[in-house]
Amino acid sequence: MHASTDLRVGLLGYGIAGAVFHAPLIAATPGLRLSAVVTANPERKAQVAADHPETVVLDRAEQLWSEELDLVVVATPNRTHVPLATEALDHGFAVVVDKPFAPTAEEARKLTAHARELGLPLAVFHNRRWDNDFRTVRQLIEAGELGTVHRFESRFERWRPTPKGGWRELGDPAEAGGALYDLGSHLIDQALQLFGPVRSVYAELDRRRAGVQVDDDSFVALTHKSGVRSHLWMGALTPQLGPRMRVLGDKAGYVKFGLDGQEDALRAGNRPGGPEWGVEPSSLSGQVGVDGSVRRVTSVPGAYQDFYALMRDAVRGEGLVPVTPEEAIAVLEVIEQARAVA
Repeated sequence: MHASTDLRVGLLGYGIAGAVFHAPLIAATPGLRLSAVVTANPERKAQVAADHPETVVLDRAEQLWSEELDLVVVATPNRTHVPLATEALDHGFAVVVDKPFAPTAEEARKLTAHARELGLPLAVFHNRRWDNDFRTVRQLIEAGELGTVHRFESRFERWRPTPKGGWRELGDPAEAGGALYDLGSHLIDQALQLFGPVRSVYAELDRRRAGVQVDDDSFVALTHKSGVRSHLWMGALTPQLGPRMRVLGDKAGYVKFGLDGQEDALRAGNRPGGPEWGVEPSSLSGQVGVDGSVRRVTSVPGAYQDFYALMRDAVRGEGLVPVTPEEAIAVLEVIEQARAVA
């Protein structure tokens, strides 16, 4: 039984974003109830019924607007983020939009202004702020263990020599496809959160695999106003992965291999709630120190569940949204600068 005070959530889309990330995290968050999912795909409808038997399944977004809801999550293809989020706001719902927030910063600014005029909470799902590596780096920096950081290196790379197809690999700018929008959104957001706004951007955006229409092997260098330089790699053609993060300070460095395991755990059907959630094997712990004198540092556990707990509180008027639209706009502005200089 659900508590009568649970916030009712409607989810638009049940692809990877909806099925692997949003639906499980919503269902696992006390005080939230996954009331309805919109998907026209018969296989995905059956999957919703199996995964969340108490949830109503609808064919079209228009059907969702007549449901009694408190929050709508937009986890559909990128080109539909802005129109669907606008409709949800117009019907009086708080909204979460999956990243990238919008295909352009200008569209994102207009959507943000619209939500502000209506007085409704609007947030963007930059979930990688709750990765174990990012949380660990932030803790190390705040504790002063690295001294003054001057270089931040971060990689989100994969080995997919054969394109998968689908809208993420279409060349129409409205699709906001490619590695920079997909993986780069996370890396840029993390860099901005750690080291603040940028004063210059350099980028290399390449298409390496036969027949691809969008960048699949990319590099972005940011010079932050704070003086830190962030070097970010993202792509699908990496046969041997580099370190997930390498952070260099004037006192010590931190090097970490291996990606946060929460996505794999969610795909395997595991859910937040137990004491082992977000805890990674000690073999993946990063190292802090100077060559010849380094020590293992147990990673701070990953915590994707915190996003929806914070969003629940924001909708109730008890806190701020977990990722503000202004922060997501800053990411899009960097992406646009990268595309311009490349």
